Amino acid sequence: MMTAKQFQVYQDNAVNTASGPQLTMMLYNGCIKFIKQAMIDMEENNYENKNINIQKAQNIISELMITLDPNVEISKEFLSLYDFIHYQLTEANIKNEVSYLETALEFVIDFRDMWKNIMKQEAHGKQTEEVRV
Repeated sequence: MMTAKQFQVYQDNAVNTASGPQLTMMLYNGCIKFIKQAMIDMEENNYENKNINIQKAQNIISELMITLDPNVEISKEFLSLYDFIHYQLTEANIKNEVSYLETALEFVIDFRDMWKNIMKQEAHGKQTEEVRV
């Protein structure tokens, strides 16, 4: 059985050795996890933990926003959508309404699924190139 310290070392190694696309996937998955936990916290009237988990999700969205390349046209559209997600999280935190979290969660899941498909296509493209060589 793994101790808490061993698990932390494992997680640190996973982050430190991940590629850029894998890190982005980790961010999306983390954001989803924190939004879902905030929904549970809200249902249980645990407002302190709800606030903490929403802030963690907001921090991830902020990180995704600052990593966008402003020279790429689609980044402007992503920025607007990330800003919308951040707004939904803020409203959820202020108004204690799960519907805002549900909206944010839908968008983050869509982004994650889209990213997963891009990673699969990229991996398939690299495999095809290796076969040709």
